[in-house]
Amino acid sequence: MTFHEVSHAYCSHRLGDPTAKNMGRLTLNPLKHLDILGTIMILVSGFGWAKPVPINPMYYKDKKKGTMLVGLAGPLSNIMLAFLFSFPMAYLGSKYGNARIDAMFSVDQLYIFNSFSPIPILFNLSRFFYIININLAVFNILPVPPLDGSRVLSGILPQRQYFKIMQYENYIAVIFLLLIFIFPGILYKVMFPFIWLLETSIRFIALPLLKILL
Repeated sequence: MTFHEVSHAYCSHRLGDPTAKNMGRLTLNPLKHLDILGTIMILVSGFGWAKPVPINPMYYKDKKKGTMLVGLAGPLSNIMLAFLFSFPMAYLGSKYGNARIDAMFSVDQLYIFNSFSPIPILFNLSRFFYIININLAVFNILPVPPLDGSRVLSGILPQRQYFKIMQYENYIAVIFLLLIFIFPGILYKVMFPFIWLLETSIRFIALPLLKILL
């Protein structure tokens, strides 16, 4: 989550907005980005959030495009991390765990090495971070306040329509969180096609490279 929020802060800073930097959010210190409820949600369900990075679109040359780019920066950082973690996960899993290398990319399959030696620990950690980052990328791109997808909407919808929706941002966020707690299975059903698309895309790119190593 730290890298996710720093990506927002860095992107906004590059677009000319000093707000996040001035508030100490352009840092890899996880305590600066910690949201207690969001962290608990990640540990419990695999979905969650950090403290939103403050931005001021008034600094952007193109407010709509800038807001959309800043919104996309977070999920894209999670996709990049998932891609990176897929290499040690698939390599270790197939070489030492007798698992099919292509099957390692599926997030709904459980692979755990019950051992405390270095290789199983590295595998379990890399797989955990692979799954978490795929889940976070898809979860945060949902077009629901306060998630990143709501910022992406600003670059798609007409300004009047977007601000009309965002007037009810707090109400939408509360209803959304209640639905997550009450009906977590429904959320996963909505997300699963996009999770499958993302893991398939990572597999398509990473698998040829891994086969060279193996």
